[in-house]
Amino acid sequence: MPSLRDIRRRIRSVQGTQQITKAMEMVAAAKLRKAQSRVESSRPYASKMQSMLDNLTKAAAAVEHPLFEKREVKKVALVIISSDRGLCGSYNSNIIRAADGFLKKYEREKVALANIGRKGYTYYAKRPWEIRLKYLGLGGNLILGQVKSITSDLVDLFLSGEVDEIYFLYTKFLSAMSYRVTLEKFLNIESQVEKEEKEAYLEFIFEPSAEKIFSGLLPNYCMTKVQMALAESFASEHGSRMISMGAATKNAEEMIEHLTLVRNKLRQASITKEMLEITTSAEALKG
Repeated sequence: MPSLRDIRRRIRSVQGTQQITKAMEMVAAAKLRKAQSRVESSRPYASKMQSMLDNLTKAAAAVEHPLFEKREVKKVALVIISSDRGLCGSYNSNIIRAADGFLKKYEREKVALANIGRKGYTYYAKRPWEIRLKYLGLGGNLILGQVKSITSDLVDLFLSGEVDEIYFLYTKFLSAMSYRVTLEKFLNIESQVEKEEKEAYLEFIFEPSAEKIFSGLLPNYCMTKVQMALAESFASEHGSRMISMGAATKNAEEMIEHLTLVRNKLRQASITKEMLEITTSAEALKG
């Protein structure tokens, strides 16, 4: 049975932990609001970019671009977006579980990994998979310079012929309490337009030329895809951390209540014992 002093020490310890988890919950909530606003404002732009690309693909059936090239798949790259820090519930374990499911379909020499986030990198650094690219320390913050660097590295990886396909594994933000682990092809760019639809647009005249339009549009399209994947993932991470820290704060509160009850019982038992000793001593003196 723990002593009264031990119980008091545990209560102070849990109260300190509760203050930390409460502060982390508030910080995550503030970051979530900012990340959610960024996602919601960026989705229309990404949707319009996709629509523009589809329309141009319909109209310019004869135009070829290296990013559209479909090759025999000898090697694929999987970009895994995880968090740099923990304390966000099952967020990282869900991503890693989905990545493991994807990797089971391939032999080890046919896959290259690109890890965005320390948790995914730490996990796969201990396993026999080739890690071609790594980006650590983003901290859930979307910075344009980092987006450009990641996009450039991935596009170069595809254009050089080192990999024939690139996939993104990230979490799509649904709400503060939910997200969906999503596997999405990044390169090569696949057109959703049928050949018959393309032929119907051959009479279009481009100014400037279709080649110049694609040369300007496709780099922005690729950067938008990377930016949206990161924005969705960061919003999901902040939401998961907020919920996790909120649950930890509630658990700490329940533990404090339980320990306080135990402390009061011990104190009452101690007082009762002292009163009995005093009464017994008084009776003994009378005798």
